[in-house]
Amino acid sequence: MICSLCGLECDRYTEHHFIPKTVHSNKWFKKRYTREQMNKTTPVCRECHHAIHDLIPSEKDLGRKYNTIQGLKSNAKIKKYLKWKKRKS
Repeated sequence: MICSLCGLECDRYTEHHFIPKTVHSNKWFKKRYTREQMNKTTPVCRECHHAIHDLIPSEKDLGRKYNTIQGLKSNAKIKKYLKWKKRKS
C-alpha cells in the first residue's frame, strides 16, 4: 500500500479520519459536514499517522483546517516532517 501522505510504500497502514471522530458530535462540525464527509478516511503509514497527531495536536484544527491531504501537506510542521522522511528513506 502507498501512504497517501508521504507517497512511500508501507506494509502496515492505518486509516486517518480527515475529521477526527472526537469532534463528530460538535455542533460546528455537524452544521458544516455530512456524516459521509465526517467519516472520510485515507490510508497512511503508521509513522505518518503518528506524525499528523503529534504535529497537529488539536483535533478541532485537524478537522477545520487540515481535512484534506492537500491541507495536511500545507502545514509547515508536516512539510518539514515529509522533507525529513523522504531524506531518511
